[in-house]
Amino acid sequence: MKKFAVLAFAVIVGFAGALSHSAAMAQQHKHADPAVAASSKAFDTRLALRDLWIGHIFWVRAVTAETLAGNTAAASAAEKEVVANAKQIAGAIEPYYGKVASEKLFNLLAGHYGAVKQYLEATAAGSVAKQDAAQKALTGNADEIAKFLSSANPNLPLDTLRGLLLAHGGHHIQQIQQLKAKRYADEAQTWDAMKNHMYGVADALAGAIAKQFPAKFQ
Repeated sequence: MKKFAVLAFAVIVGFAGALSHSAAMAQQHKHADPAVAASSKAFDTRLALRDLWIGHIFWVRAVTAETLAGNTAAASAAEKEVVANAKQIAGAIEPYYGKVASEKLFNLLAGHYGAVKQYLEATAAGSVAKQDAAQKALTGNADEIAKFLSSANPNLPLDTLRGLLLAHGGHHIQQIQQLKAKRYADEAQTWDAMKNHMYGVADALAGAIAKQFPAKFQ
């Protein structure tokens, strides 16, 4: 868990300045001249991806909270939203990379959630061995997603993606532990970090896609 936490902290610190710059650029974009305004589709794509990735952490948190509270019906309903959200995220790349790539990403995202759920169940049961196995699965899945996205888009460096996804997995683990321990104030801070991190991931993906397919964003 410490490895994930350190990675999460390092990546979030690195993204703090970038996110601030992104927000400033977004404001300038609204009042840009016609030449700059031609990139409005890229801006809209970034906002759409932000919404989708925030949806991911929102619904996974709901599954976590309801599972730990023993509300199986609520947890099941939230899990359906996790799956629907993963399909939407995967569908967002289909116009650029095709249906096969979209389905591949969905399967990888399903693996990501499967590892998070595995860790959640292990934590609820108090099994350290199963927690370790889930963390290993989460790490391996992060590497798979990073390789897939990096191979599809040369503007997404493998090491950068791997770091982002490992940090994201670390946030899930930290959140599960905090909710299990009822450390709600700490979890609120983790949620804020998760939210900002998702903005960074969405912006990186949107920017890389726009750069790779400039004709689609004119």
